[in-house]
Amino acid sequence: MAEMGSKGVTAGKIASNVQKKLTRAQEKVLQKLGKADETKDEQFEQCVQNFNKQLTEGTRLQKDLRTYLASVKAMHEASKKLNECLQEVYEPDWPGRDEASKIAENNDLLWMDYHQKLVDQALLTMDTYLGQFPDIKSRIAKRGRKLVDYDSARHHYESLQTAKKKDEAKIAKAEEELIKAQKVFEEMNVDLQEELPSLWNSRVGFYVNTFQSIAGLEENFHKEMSKLNQNLNDVLVSLERQHGSNTFTVKAQPSDSAPAKGNKSPSPPPDGSPAATPEIRVNHEPEPAGAATPGAALPKSPSQPAEASEAAGAQEPGETTASEAASSSLPAVVVETFSATVNGTVESGSGAGRLDLPPGFMFKVQAQHDYTATDTDELQLKAGDVVLVIPFQNPEEQDEGWLMGVKESDWNQHKELEKCRGVFPENFTERVQ
Repeated sequence: MAEMGSKGVTAGKIASNVQKKLTRAQEKVLQKLGKADETKDEQFEQCVQNFNKQLTEGTRLQKDLRTYLASVKAMHEASKKLNECLQEVYEPDWPGRDEASKIAENNDLLWMDYHQKLVDQALLTMDTYLGQFPDIKSRIAKRGRKLVDYDSARHHYESLQTAKKKDEAKIAKAEEELIKAQKVFEEMNVDLQEELPSLWNSRVGFYVNTFQSIAGLEENFHKEMSKLNQNLNDVLVSLERQHGSNTFTVKAQPSDSAPAKGNKSPSPPPDGSPAATPEIRVNHEPEPAGAATPGAALPKSPSQPAEASEAAGAQEPGETTASEAASSSLPAVVVETFSATVNGTVESGSGAGRLDLPPGFMFKVQAQHDYTATDTDELQLKAGDVVLVIPFQNPEEQDEGWLMGVKESDWNQHKELEKCRGVFPENFTERVQ
């Protein structure tokens, strides 16, 4: 019997809840249609808007904090792998091996400590902060339902009072239900009216504490990590000193892609041949008797203009003495070049007066490999092309390893520098004149 009674109570409660839901639905429809007035509380609605905004911000902060912690974890793993690699390549007989190993251990411990403190002082606090929102959100929703119940009871009571035939028993019962609904609503409403503003104001202190914790932990972490990195640097400097003669120098590697404007890097020739340099001939034949006199120290090569021999005769007294001392004990060494001096002043002068060569002509080169131009200011070269080298209009624009010139075939055809000249990598060519 007790069991049946229990089932009966349960069934009655279910029926009561269903009836409440129907009554609320009817009340909301009437309110939306304007056939029933709705109790409004603008101050409370503003508190609810603030609550929803605070919940959204807190949820985002929690998500971003978890992402940050995941990144810290990933950095820890990457740092650990890098230190393991260093320990593997660090040979046993190298100095500082034990110190490097200890630094790696401390590095690992520092990352672990940093991650754990972030969890304890930021993430757990964040979880606790957000843990209070679900209950309050549920109570806000319940208050809304109780407000609809109150409005419904109020409208029912008012309709009975204004009816033509008044039923005092029904009116009394409706009044009793109204008082009860009002009491339940007001109790919930008062509690939320106090809690929501307090919760909204607490966000400032929470954000300050959270970000202060993160900033302080990160600051200490980087300080300690900086010390470990300095110690590791000292160990590696010590290793470098012991093996200083075998130090590896990092050299810039040419890129296959097009060089940037104003900072060109010459590409290597296809067969890896070295960059072209002026040809040097050494003559071991004995000098004539009067070769030691100033102005006749070097015989003029066929391609050397008159100015070059005059420049040779105008050398400093100290240089003449050294030349004479060398000629007394060693056979004469005659150095011939196919071009002007390094800065190109000698042949530049000779080319300037020749009508069949471009103004400022310095020397000729021949392409040893094909070169595909990668920019509008570059020359397209085929192996065998002869290029007339001329100076840059602005010497500051010249990049190392690049020359300015015009292909001989283009010059003979057009005689216009503006249309034909361009830059090209020196190491794709060889000087021929």
